[in-house]
Amino acid sequence: MSRLYETMYILRPDLNEQDLEAAIAKYKTLLEEKGAEEISIHNRGKRRLAYEVKRNREGIYVQLNFTAPPIAVETMEKTMKLSDEVIRYMTLKVTPEQLAAADQPVEIVAEPIAMQRGPGAMDI
Repeated sequence: MSRLYETMYILRPDLNEQDLEAAIAKYKTLLEEKGAEEISIHNRGKRRLAYEVKRNREGIYVQLNFTAPPIAVETMEKTMKLSDEVIRYMTLKVTPEQLAAADQPVEIVAEPIAMQRGPGAMDI
């Protein structure tokens, strides 16, 4: 049974353009071999990390959205764990409710904040 997944992984910042494309293609090919469909890749670029990870202060973020059987995710994560080019990774299972909520426009409504009045409060 195929499920919808989202994987975000961080690659080493010292990869050149050719190595970066090869790393992205490697995981896409691996997923396709294991039966994944509708693979969407978003290269989010180089960003500063919140804290040092494996002696790196920056990383190249890549997001994968795909539909696949669970064995495909297990295989991909095992490969990422053994890879020197991947600093961190995380895979989330996306539910239909989350997918539907992401497609809906968000309406932001500003409401006034009630001010507490205490001794010595000034009128504004």
